[in-house]
Amino acid sequence: MYSGKIIIDIGHPAQVHQFKNIYWELKEKGYEILFTAKRKEITQYLLRQYNLQFESMGQPRKGLVKKILYIHTSCFRFYKIVKQFKPNLVLSRFSFHATWVSSLLKIPHIGFTDTEHVILADKLTVPFVNTKLTAYSYQKDLGKNHIRYSGNIEMFYLHPKRFKPDKTILKHLGVNDGEKYIIMRFIAWDAHHDIGQNGLTVDMKIKAVKQMAKLAKIFITSEKDIPSELEQYRINVPPEKIHDALYFSSMYFGEGATMASESALLGVPAVYINSLTAGSIEELQENKLLYRFMDGKEAIGKAIELLKQDKEVNKLNLKKFLNDKIDVTAFIVWFIQNYPESRDLLKSNPSYQEKF
Repeated sequence: MYSGKIIIDIGHPAQVHQFKNIYWELKEKGYEILFTAKRKEITQYLLRQYNLQFESMGQPRKGLVKKILYIHTSCFRFYKIVKQFKPNLVLSRFSFHATWVSSLLKIPHIGFTDTEHVILADKLTVPFVNTKLTAYSYQKDLGKNHIRYSGNIEMFYLHPKRFKPDKTILKHLGVNDGEKYIIMRFIAWDAHHDIGQNGLTVDMKIKAVKQMAKLAKIFITSEKDIPSELEQYRINVPPEKIHDALYFSSMYFGEGATMASESALLGVPAVYINSLTAGSIEELQENKLLYRFMDGKEAIGKAIELLKQDKEVNKLNLKKFLNDKIDVTAFIVWFIQNYPESRDLLKSNPSYQEKF
């Protein structure tokens, strides 16, 4: 059974949410935990807001060549942090530096993923990860010590036992109780797995806003600049409150897969426009919690159709969907506390996780 020190490596703001409840529960049980994180978007802001101890991994680079060169720097920084902190377990989302340094120093590493299309990155990391944890919906076989659980990554923080919405967000947004509003998300398309992929054109974004603004208020969150005529719709809420805003919204419409999944798990209709998919996305789609399109015109049509329906339909669909899902956070905390015996138990008896 593990006790002592754990490093959790963070590569994206959503991963702060994924691991925060695990951090708090393990801290209560006497673990010493350190996050490592790049200065990417709002990652370090969220770590500070939740009072999570972390070490900075520096500023990530843009462009494929610079990203590759940065791997050397990040590995060296992570190595120094590990040598100083001396963890006996590392958790990550298959990051290069966490994977390779842990393997080099023979520190057990538990990796999480929900993204099947990162083919090259997986080839360079998966063989060096001791244990791989994914949802049952994940469509690839990661080989030895691949453990599947009944849930998905967004459930780490949005399971009903973990998330309680704060209705005061409506006042912050200037929205009346019961008034319809839509959250739109546009991404930057600069991740390594975004190469060759696509979503909405600029013209289609403008068209979507103009058409849907006739039916509901619009709030836009974007990773990059948006057309000047859409700036008036940019959302202005503290980043840690975005899930409250999503919960009370009438719809999610956008290119971001994480926010689409989050909306679906909050019982909010999610219209996802992206050429990329994933097993978790397809599972939500099969359960009528999310609708994926590659054509912007079709997506707008579906969004308008959904806006005219009762959102309670989605709440009922979500309730059915959660019937056979576990409290993933409780499961992971148990898994870590009892590792590696927990891994061996689940390999022989996968249904043991139903206790959670």
